Amino acid sequence: MPMTLGYRDLHGLAHTIRLLLEYTDSSYEEKTYTMGDTPEYDRSQWLKEKFKLGLDFPNLNAILHYIAHKHNLCGETEEEKIRVDILENQTMDTRMKLVMICYDSEFEKLKPKYLEELPEKLKLYSQFLGKRPRFAGDKITFVDFLAYDILDHNRIFEPHCLDGLKKISAYMKSRSFIPGLLFGKSATWNST
Repeated sequence: MPMTLGYRDLHGLAHTIRLLLEYTDSSYEEKTYTMGDTPEYDRSQWLKEKFKLGLDFPNLNAILHYIAHKHNLCGETEEEKIRVDILENQTMDTRMKLVMICYDSEFEKLKPKYLEELPEKLKLYSQFLGKRPRFAGDKITFVDFLAYDILDHNRIFEPHCLDGLKKISAYMKSRSFIPGLLFGKSATWNST
């Protein structure tokens, strides 16, 4: 019986799970929930089902970890596990910085500062990858999908942001990208 991945009709946090499910050749179906239009952004379609699923906490990060553990994609050595922890948290920090400006009514004011700081942020990813084929080491881990997703968000936001980073640019060519909206309807950028 296939798993069901339910999420809103956008990439959001579920996209990394989609990539991981595809990579692991897991049988799954998608259930898409639509958010209402402004100004209410009605979420009742999802909320009426959310707590009837039989899950203690319907949480995307918990789902991501479950799939990663099930397929041994969490790192094997102590060093790999540390690198997984570091990168998982760094990708969330990077994601939240982009999310915060994209949902801000002052988006156009905030965008130049974000773009100014972006090269240094992305350079840190390149340095962390170093000479490894994957972020944690030789074998792929779930954080490779997190990194791919947030680097791709930034590449969509600023198409040339990876141009000077050869190792990261090569790394990004190793995965397929599923097109779609990155953010919800209430975002100022990439929501329609």
